[in-house]
Amino acid sequence: MSQDRFAQIRPYNDDEVRGVLDRLLRNAEFTAALTRLRFPRAGGALGALLRPIVRLYLGRQLAGVASVAGFQKVVEKYMTAMIEASTTEFTVSGLERLDPARACLFIGNHRDIALDPAFVNYALYANGRDTVRIAIGDNLLTKDYVSGPDAAEQRASSCAAGRRGRDRCSRPCRELSGYIRRSLLEERSSIWIAQREGRAKDGWDRTEPAIIKMLCISKARETPIAAHLRALNIVPVSISYEWDPCDGAKARELYLRQSEGDYEKEQHEDVASIAHSITSPKGAVHVSFGEPLDADFAGPDEVAAEIDRQVLALYRVHPSNVAALRMLQGRLPEGFADDAAVVAADAELRARLEALPAPHRPYLLAMYANPLLNRAALDAL
Repeated sequence: MSQDRFAQIRPYNDDEVRGVLDRLLRNAEFTAALTRLRFPRAGGALGALLRPIVRLYLGRQLAGVASVAGFQKVVEKYMTAMIEASTTEFTVSGLERLDPARACLFIGNHRDIALDPAFVNYALYANGRDTVRIAIGDNLLTKDYVSGPDAAEQRASSCAAGRRGRDRCSRPCRELSGYIRRSLLEERSSIWIAQREGRAKDGWDRTEPAIIKMLCISKARETPIAAHLRALNIVPVSISYEWDPCDGAKARELYLRQSEGDYEKEQHEDVASIAHSITSPKGAVHVSFGEPLDADFAGPDEVAAEIDRQVLALYRVHPSNVAALRMLQGRLPEGFADDAAVVAADAELRARLEALPAPHRPYLLAMYANPLLNRAALDAL
């Protein structure tokens, strides 16, 4: 491990998994967090009584697991249960576009911290494809059980923990770029990374060219940029949620940023957001895989533009989007009917708006309407 220059960010290897899981099971804070997630109303003394039971149950679930694949089989059961409990349907399209023998760099729009890559991985796993390694930001590694020396929960799930750096040529960016290149071209393992650093809280999906520039840092000096990008086998991914489980929190943050000029996250806020999004209703969820990018792109801006084009074209429009745009503009968007699904979405949307302080409501409405406006803006270019 000491000879691996990516040892601090790469996922765990099979021979490391059992020891990591044993340490995870002994972590009291991790057990407490799982207890709160499973029994959100069980606080105080009741929560303390439930924690040993949760630890025992988890220990039985993980007994005999000694590989990444074994751990993923356990996670798959929980993913299936989560999908059945919190979505009305989960659909996938575009897998026929991908060569199963070739590693892909999936670049997706970013709506939910944990669920975006989790749904992508589930779509692949359920269809007999190899799962991906997930490039996450170190802002998510704020708890001992997901950071410390182990980043146990994340790295046992095939996550690569990329430390954030403002300068794309900084050491963290060079390190992540090099790891992604090695994973794709040498180890033949696919990677998922978001199209931007933070979530598109306003529903306006756009790729940051800086992400593409980061990927180019690791190219061989003699290799043209176009050839390097083509070798990475970039595949755009578009994920759409009928209902965003964190829409109220996002609307609040957007309001505070606009009204106060900044927004200071509370400690562990992202980790709390993950727990909330897992359990909350999401309605219909769709994951669409695009066409691999194999053109001779002149640079990062052209690549970002093509990812945007595919993400928006492949985005599955839900009744919630249609209802929001009608509420915003006073008319139905062209090509959509006022059917029963839109009527139901309108009622749900109004209930969500009523539950928020009045100043926050325009932001929630816009985040559902913006996918349609965003597509129209791109079509007009």
